[in-house]
Amino acid sequence: MKAVILCGGLGTRLSEETVLKPKPMVEIGGMPVLWHIMKIYAAHGVREFVLALGYKGEMIKDYFLNYRYHSRSLTVELHKGKIDIHQGDSEDWVVHLLDTGAQTQTGGRLKQAAQFIGNEPFLATYGDGVTDLDIGKVIQFHQKKGCLATVTAVRPPARFGSMVFNGDHVTQFAEKPQAGEGWINGGFFVLEPGVVDHIEGDETLWEQDPMEQLAADGQLTAYRHEGFWQCMDTLRDVRLLESLWHEGKAPWKSW
Repeated sequence: MKAVILCGGLGTRLSEETVLKPKPMVEIGGMPVLWHIMKIYAAHGVREFVLALGYKGEMIKDYFLNYRYHSRSLTVELHKGKIDIHQGDSEDWVVHLLDTGAQTQTGGRLKQAAQFIGNEPFLATYGDGVTDLDIGKVIQFHQKKGCLATVTAVRPPARFGSMVFNGDHVTQFAEKPQAGEGWINGGFFVLEPGVVDHIEGDETLWEQDPMEQLAADGQLTAYRHEGFWQCMDTLRDVRLLESLWHEGKAPWKSW
């Protein structure tokens, strides 16, 4: 399957970083979070990606245009303009860099990406979340249910530790536990090509009318993921993901 990654949002809640770069290019461990997401997919056999670009999309284009040069040793003959690339491997990915427009909404980006998908199921997610999700199991779940769309449901991590009291004594303490109630949209969709018929145009938010209509029609299923999931909405989230990576405790690193 091909994977569509929505890379066009403004990332206003992470303005400390996104004033200079698009949100998917904010780094974890020296590599863009977008690279981490693509590595998650690649670990499950996905090799072809459609990146739906918007805000500062030229930076993502530049990154992939120069990817081989940045990841390999080079010899440059300045007077000839000749570049020889030496040892080292680059990922065997096919990356489609699609300009979808700076103001286009998530549904519009998905609809535009369909030109690279064809009449086949595809994967889709946002360019700011990492997880230890087993992509293969989600695909199998989707195929078994036979609906147009499957969304990965997650319980968001709590922002603060929780305590249970007996009088003035703390009887139970959990540091930043996973929220025990409520499931939210964690992205990492499996979609049939027919979902684009539910998207009116560039102004359509995927998370509103299309998903609501799919749910009303009985065509939306949810794969409940109890494991690790973390989006990168704030500078605090960036620091959390950075610390996990540098401590060698990044649950999403499956490669």
